[in-house]
Amino acid sequence: MVTNQLLNNGSINEISSILVEGEISDPRLITSGSNYTFSIRIKYKSKAIRAIYKPRIGEKPLHDFTSGTLYKREYASYVVATALGLDFIPDTVVRDGPYGIGSVQQFIDIEPDSNYFTIISEHPNKIAEIALFDCITNNADRKASHCFMGRDGRIWGIDHGLTFHPIWKLRTVIWDFAEKPIPQPLVNNISNFLNDLSHNQPTYEKLTQLLDDEEINALKNRLTNFANNPFFPPYDPTRRNIPLPWF
Repeated sequence: MVTNQLLNNGSINEISSILVEGEISDPRLITSGSNYTFSIRIKYKSKAIRAIYKPRIGEKPLHDFTSGTLYKREYASYVVATALGLDFIPDTVVRDGPYGIGSVQQFIDIEPDSNYFTIISEHPNKIAEIALFDCITNNADRKASHCFMGRDGRIWGIDHGLTFHPIWKLRTVIWDFAEKPIPQPLVNNISNFLNDLSHNQPTYEKLTQLLDDEEINALKNRLTNFANNPFFPPYDPTRRNIPLPWF
C-alpha cells in the first residue's frame, strides 16, 4: 500500500505538512466531474486550510487506465513537476481520508472566469511550461479550465489524473507551441531530471510506488527524446488531439 511515510519522506513545506498530518473535516461533494471529488477542511495545530480530496474508491473505471490509479497519477504529476523545477501544481499528497486513500491537494482560489484562453496572451512563458509538462507526462486531459490564475496572482494547473500512459495520448487545448523549440532552461531541467530517474535516487523511488515499470520507462523515453530533439511535438490531424469536453 502507498503510505504517507513513503510518499512524503524528506523535507516538505508547511502546506504539505498540513495536508499530510492535519485532521480532515467537513467533506463536501463537488458535483461537477466524472469522479467523486470532495472539498475538505484540514486543520493541523493552529492552522487550517481548504483542500481537494479525490479518493480512490470514487474513481470511475476507464478502459485505458488501470482502475484505482488516478489518485497516484495526481501525486506523480506533482512529484515530476517539482523535479522539473515547475511550480504550477498546488501542493499534493497521498493519504487516508473519510472515504479511504486518495490524493489531497491544496485548494486554490481562482480569479473569476480565469482559464487558459484568458491568460495565454499575458503569460506565454508559464503556459509553455505547462505545455511541456503535459508532453512529458503524456497528459490526456488538459482542458481550458484546468489552468488558470489564482487570486494570489500565480498561474496554476490542476486535474492530472489522466497522465503517464505508456501509449502516446496527449490531448490538450494548448497547441500554441507546436513544433517550436523548447526554451533552453527547460531543456536543462529535462536533462537534470533524467539524472534523478536513476535507480536509488529519491525521485525514482517515489515514482516506482506510483507508476508501473512500463510507465516509468515510457516517461524516461519521452524525456530523452525531448532532451535530444528539443522541440514541442506537432499537431497530428490523424488523431484526437483535444480532450472532450475541451473546457
